[in-house]
Amino acid sequence: MESRILGNTGIKISELCFGSLTIGPLQANLDIYHGGQIISHAFNNGINFIDTAEIYENYLHIREALKTVNRKDIVIATKSYSYSKETAEKSLMKALRELNTDYIDIFLLHEQESKHTIRGHYEAIEYFLKAKEKGIIRAIGISTHRIEGVVAATQYSEIEVIHPIINKLGIGIQDGSVDDMLIALKAAYNSGKGIYGMKPLGGGHLIKDVEDSIRFVKGIPYLHSFAMGMQSKDEVDANISLVNNGYIPKDIKLKIDKKERRLHISDWCIGCGSCVETCKNGGIKLIDNKAVPIMESCVLCGYCAPKCPEFCIKVI
Repeated sequence: MESRILGNTGIKISELCFGSLTIGPLQANLDIYHGGQIISHAFNNGINFIDTAEIYENYLHIREALKTVNRKDIVIATKSYSYSKETAEKSLMKALRELNTDYIDIFLLHEQESKHTIRGHYEAIEYFLKAKEKGIIRAIGISTHRIEGVVAATQYSEIEVIHPIINKLGIGIQDGSVDDMLIALKAAYNSGKGIYGMKPLGGGHLIKDVEDSIRFVKGIPYLHSFAMGMQSKDEVDANISLVNNGYIPKDIKLKIDKKERRLHISDWCIGCGSCVETCKNGGIKLIDNKAVPIMESCVLCGYCAPKCPEFCIKVI
């Protein structure tokens, strides 16, 4: 698999990043050994880059996989909602301890929205900068669902890496279109930022158009890598083939297509009701001020996802 240097960080990463949200308790909830085996399979087949977060609760799965490789060959990016020295230190120490590693390659502030949220979390950035001076962190960055977040991060020299949402339909971009996001990414890329995208399949809603969706993100010259969620060795093989060859082999595709997919609503739903108003099939309802999928009525069309202001609706 092709490798690239992530902006000005000097960190060499594979074009495809293992998005690990899917293996943890927020989605597939695989046991540590099983999840670790899937990650190991990815590591042994050319993927050297894995994205995680404190909230994903899957550090132990990654730790299991790290037993099978040389730690120096793997790039780990993690994220937290730290906003102060104390919360930043707690998050970093937790990551080091549970991953059983001496350093984190990339530490991101999770879901930053604008210059105002970055400013509000700057004490955490200052802590991470000191950790970087000690060699405990190699690079600092942010993740964001907003164009405004990309623009803001571009203005901070301290922020070296940006992890933005990007897919061909702009699903999940909270403050503009996919074209607007591409303009912001170009400026960030030209300023030397390392950029790896998230949600190239729009949280699963573009799964029926997977080959064209991956061609789209591969064709963006401002991305060094992009993260895809994977829950099985078959999905790892499928995604590697997609990136390397542009297609999924028929035998693997048949296995994946047998997987029963469902609508997943994350627990941070704010109960705004936008999804309910959008669904014409009665596939989602508000119960106790939370959106709840009604699977017997849901047709997995994905039309509800772009209407969710919190991007908490996915097909998995």
